[in-house]
Amino acid sequence: GRALAASVLAAEARLSAPGVSAHLAKLRDAGLVVAEKSGRHRFYRLAGPDTAELLETLARFSPSQPVTSLREGTRAEALRTARTCYDHLAGRLGVAVTSALLARGALAGAPDTRRRPGDRISAPLREHPYTLGPAAAEVFGSLGVDLEAVAVERRPLLKFCLDWSEQRHHLAGALGAAVAARFTEAGWVRRRAQAHRALRLTLEGAEALETHLGVADLAA
Repeated sequence: GRALAASVLAAEARLSAPGVSAHLAKLRDAGLVVAEKSGRHRFYRLAGPDTAELLETLARFSPSQPVTSLREGTRAEALRTARTCYDHLAGRLGVAVTSALLARGALAGAPDTRRRPGDRISAPLREHPYTLGPAAAEVFGSLGVDLEAVAVERRPLLKFCLDWSEQRHHLAGALGAAVAARFTEAGWVRRRAQAHRALRLTLEGAEALETHLGVADLAA
């Protein structure tokens, strides 16, 4: 949901600015990114949640890149710990929140598994097995999420992504976005860098997770 300049994207990807601009032009022509002009600069963002889901799926099939420096190792660990996946929580934090919502009855469904007989190991679930649970209003309300307000949004209320680093589900859709927005507004998570999607769980966030969801031992 954020728009970034081509120069920032080039720096993040460690590629040349002309090369990134050429790639972005192709992605824009294909309808995968949207460009917004401000002054002399163009800012690019993903076209929507479906594009983000596509990229996350591709990430699961992409070969791991070797870590060649302490900086790269630190950034990789930060992404695995907590990050945004388009507009919802991912990484160990996102998976832990989703597991806790299942344990507390806010979500209900089958065990957190993605394989069916005959599926390839990397195949995602064709349909997610979760619904709202009997304690949904109570649990989400304790977090400060208005379930009724979120339910009237046009996008699907419940969607789930297979987390590429944890290989387990995390909550997406309108409800996942609302939970992430609440975590941000309450100061429970903060971005580690302006142009990066890694998040840092604050001390207040760690306390809130333990109080409302019984989640502990996540690095603050």
